Amino acid sequence: MPALTVAPGKVRLGWIGTGVMGASMCGHLLERGYQVTVFNRTRSRAEGLLGRGARWADSPRAVAEASDIVFTIVGYPQDVRAVVLGPDGTLAGSKPGNVLVDMTTSDPSLAVEIAERAGQQGVHSIDAPVSGGDVGAREARLSIMVGGDPQVAESLMPLFEAMGKTIVYQGGPGAGQHTKMVNQVLIATNMIGVCEALLYAYRAGLDLKTVMQSVTPGAAGSWSLSNLGPRIIDGNFAPGFYVEHFIKDMGIALSEAKRMGLALPGLALAHQLYVALAAQGHARDGTHALELVLARLSGIDWQRRGEKG
Repeated sequence: MPALTVAPGKVRLGWIGTGVMGASMCGHLLERGYQVTVFNRTRSRAEGLLGRGARWADSPRAVAEASDIVFTIVGYPQDVRAVVLGPDGTLAGSKPGNVLVDMTTSDPSLAVEIAERAGQQGVHSIDAPVSGGDVGAREARLSIMVGGDPQVAESLMPLFEAMGKTIVYQGGPGAGQHTKMVNQVLIATNMIGVCEALLYAYRAGLDLKTVMQSVTPGAAGSWSLSNLGPRIIDGNFAPGFYVEHFIKDMGIALSEAKRMGLALPGLALAHQLYVALAAQGHARDGTHALELVLARLSGIDWQRRGEKG
């Protein structure tokens, strides 16, 4: 367990990755009074945090050298590997007793590798991917799935509680990432259902917002229906979570499923539909843009359908 008192003024934090979710998450830590040093590949995306009191560092290693606990939330497993394990990464800048917390959705095997290599230097490593999208990040209502040493994870609770509402310890290194894969499998096929249901309502001549009043509170309700259904109806496909990142997540889950001898045909179908969506130019839209490719299969231009469903 790290010899750290996790409280404002007692511990120095580092933050790497200030994208759609990361900027909000880091902002909550600043609001709690923590000293935070930040790095992002594109500095302009960190300017909002710098204006609120965060300090800038020129590399992940420099962030770690100025911090006791370093959080990362970047795009892809290869980014995690470079940012954490690279020659200019956070592990290279860490000293014994420091804690590295990766909140990226990444490979479970990479989380295990990071924990092993960090442990050789007396550094602690936690994998803590999140779910809840841009809204959950802004409102500090994320679900945080934690893997790693249980005592270290417990010591980080004040920080996790600043960012999330549901924080659950799942097990040793990689367990947080495996739990996030469960989450993504659930979302993948649920999103197909949400989009197909709205297509059905539209083609049947129903008013989509009126339909939502009936189906959202019942057994068919889901987070995706409640939070993304209205965006789909309004034709607002701005990202809370990028299509290209969801494709990455599903690829990880399919690879893990293959390794474990699991057949997940629903996930495979969702993955192919999202690959088609990205190929049609929507890789940087939100995951609910799946409606566009499914509508196209039935000859419907969702964006030009008119206000009445």
